[in-house]
Amino acid sequence: MVRMLTCFSCLLVSSLLGGQVPTLQEVRQAMGIPSTETLRGQQDSLGYASTAEQMAQVWTLAQAPPLPEAFGPLPAPGVAGAILPHDDYLYAGRIYRRIIPLVTAKTIVLVGTFHKYRRFGARDRIVLEAYPAWRSPDGPIPVSPLREALRLLLPAGEFTQGDASHDSEHSLEAIAYWLRHQRSDLEILPILVPAASFERFQALASHLGSALAVLMKGRGLRLGKDVAIVISSDGTHYGSDFKYTPFGEGGVEAYLQTTARDRALLKGALSGPISPGKALEFFKACVNPERPDEYRATWCGRFAIPFGMLLLDSTAKALGQPTPTGLPVAFGSSVDTPPLPVKALGMGTLTPANLYHFVTYPGVAFVEGKP
Repeated sequence: MVRMLTCFSCLLVSSLLGGQVPTLQEVRQAMGIPSTETLRGQQDSLGYASTAEQMAQVWTLAQAPPLPEAFGPLPAPGVAGAILPHDDYLYAGRIYRRIIPLVTAKTIVLVGTFHKYRRFGARDRIVLEAYPAWRSPDGPIPVSPLREALRLLLPAGEFTQGDASHDSEHSLEAIAYWLRHQRSDLEILPILVPAASFERFQALASHLGSALAVLMKGRGLRLGKDVAIVISSDGTHYGSDFKYTPFGEGGVEAYLQTTARDRALLKGALSGPISPGKALEFFKACVNPERPDEYRATWCGRFAIPFGMLLLDSTAKALGQPTPTGLPVAFGSSVDTPPLPVKALGMGTLTPANLYHFVTYPGVAFVEGKP
């Protein structure tokens, strides 16, 4: 689900475009820092850092107490994959800071939530882009040459190119900036995932994973050490303006029931060895599998997470590596810890945070084999 009042640029997109499919020019006009032909810009320049100073300060502030809720000891760095939120840094920064150091690969396949997939008429195919590099606070992030090689290996009907789609979306840039701050030679392969049936996701992930494994074998790359798959998703979005109040309008009891259910997902479908069954369990918890556009739980990564899990599974199998295992690492929300003090840095939010309007944040690592 789209974050309510995410940023001025998101509001501007909505007001300008009505029900029409957005053009590249219209989307760029609404970006915080517009893209150029050779550099993907920045959609959200309020909730996320846009300068090196801001990013450095957020990195430091996010490691200060109180730490987010933990589920056990941290796994060793070099994980095969992860799930990270994409909400504003002042709310979700502590979760980013907990997970990002575990992801040490140079090449990151970023699997993103596509909030506006309906507006773009996108479904049943993954969405790639054509930028040579993405802007970040710490300098450009090159797009991996694996992207162009994959285009030649994937069936034509299973992907599309959508620069406007990527320009309109904030779910990948949110994570990419933290990864780039940690590793200056980072390369990314950005993918947006719109709606599809679970069976379609299985086919898409199987073909992409097999193709990715072929390219990795040819280059001597290993999942975890050299390449990691990072999935972007916030957890439940609760409140009447999200049109989601299964436990009442809000308040302490609604918050406790919501977070208990999200913890159950983290400890259930997102824990243990990855399998199609685990991915389907998560899919069914979040959407009606017969009509995937219908929410059951408002995790905005309701498509990105099952697709990303299936992609991790198929890639590892095609490489002959052990099946990755999910380990919940951190959990938080927009109201469980004080916001990071970033307003003096020129950062902030347009999103309220209270017991009647809150978002939860999952942090999951996928490690090679059994931990």
